[in-house]
Amino acid sequence: MATTKWVLDTSHSEIQFKVRHMMIANVTGKIQQFDANVETEGDDFTTAKIHFTGEVSSITTNNAQRDGHLQGEDFFDAANHPQIRFEATKLEKIDDEHYTMTGNLTMRETTKEESFKVTFGGLQKDPWGNLRAGFSIEGKVNRKQYGLNWHAVTEAGGIVAGDEIKIQAEVEFIKKVDDLKDAA
Repeated sequence: MATTKWVLDTSHSEIQFKVRHMMIANVTGKIQQFDANVETEGDDFTTAKIHFTGEVSSITTNNAQRDGHLQGEDFFDAANHPQIRFEATKLEKIDDEHYTMTGNLTMRETTKEESFKVTFGGLQKDPWGNLRAGFSIEGKVNRKQYGLNWHAVTEAGGIVAGDEIKIQAEVEFIKKVDDLKDAA
């Protein structure tokens, strides 16, 4: 079966994360610059080879001081570790809409196997004839397993930043159609 390439439509995709703040609320952030590519056998996503990269310098929480701290040595250390990477090793179909995606997540050059819940939104042709596939992805990771160890304690003994990072992504891919001139 032929390999199908899918390219990320970044204008219709987003990567967000949430972390507990002061153990009473969540702070939401996002990665603004990222890319992913997918290769499948035909349109069978259980065969997918998935590669994701996110630029640490593009992390934003809508607070410049906090963003600088997150990109600094206490957390992601963007100067020395500029990317977050994920490479899927398995996509297991649960039913027609739900999958479990397992793969290697790398932050600060530490790689751990992680699993994420994936909801398949379906396939749809856009008005220009492009086939699109949509997915919702969610999961959680422990930041300290990746060397993001900074913490502070309030006067009352509360923790400023939680260890668990909740990840939520909405991604849309476009099926790449080979240029007919390449086939000649």
